[in-house]
Amino acid sequence: MAEASHLVLGGEDYELLTEGAAFRLRCKGEQRAAYLDGDEAARFRSDLEIVQQQFPGCTADHALAQLWDQGGYGWLAVDEEA
Repeated sequence: MAEASHLVLGGEDYELLTEGAAFRLRCKGEQRAAYLDGDEAARFRSDLEIVQQQFPGCTADHALAQLWDQGGYGWLAVDEEA
């Protein structure tokens, strides 16, 4: 049985969900998602905190786009199933 997903951050273009201890970072426009667990999830959590400290009050789309593009998490993404 799959874990239920819970929305952590959501914007028009990106969203971040938790699935147990793992994360799913989605780029809605590209219909791609990066699935992060274990060490990758821990690194992502740390990177997200850094972005939120560097850009206080930033939107979910801004923070998640920063991680998707400059953080390199977009490289881990796979096509989402329709």
